[in-house]
Amino acid sequence: MPLLLIFILIPIIEIGLFIEVGGYIGVWKTLAIVIITAIIGTALLRKQGLSTMARLQANLQTGDNPIDPIAHGALILVSGVLLLTPGFFTDGVGFALLVPPVRAALIKWGAAKMLSGNFVVMSATSQTTQKPGSTVLDGDYTVIDDDDSDPGDSGWTKH
Repeated sequence: MPLLLIFILIPIIEIGLFIEVGGYIGVWKTLAIVIITAIIGTALLRKQGLSTMARLQANLQTGDNPIDPIAHGALILVSGVLLLTPGFFTDGVGFALLVPPVRAALIKWGAAKMLSGNFVVMSATSQTTQKPGSTVLDGDYTVIDDDDSDPGDSGWTKH
């Protein structure tokens, strides 16, 4: 449902902003701003994307955790999509995502949101980390294969 609201509200916001800005400064200046922000956004996107890729490669070579550069790279990719989408609202959000402290805050918020949910986290040693207060049931099972039984005999019927 939230995704549906996003797909409905964002175009409405963009259309309203186009009408307001276009009415205030004119159609051609409005279109020029949209094109210029796409060009500037693409240049910033490329610079930050290459920087993040270099940081990821350095982390992989030194054995550091690569999750932070991967998360930043994903948000930079989202930023690029938003900057290439015509509109003032999407450009504003796209440019905001190019600011490293904004990305860091979003990553921190997303990580806290994920960890507060009912997720099972697997470590490198394949041990589960359980949420406090949760119940873990441990048990054994045996597969019983009755080749001698009648396929229609489930064991629940009387003979």
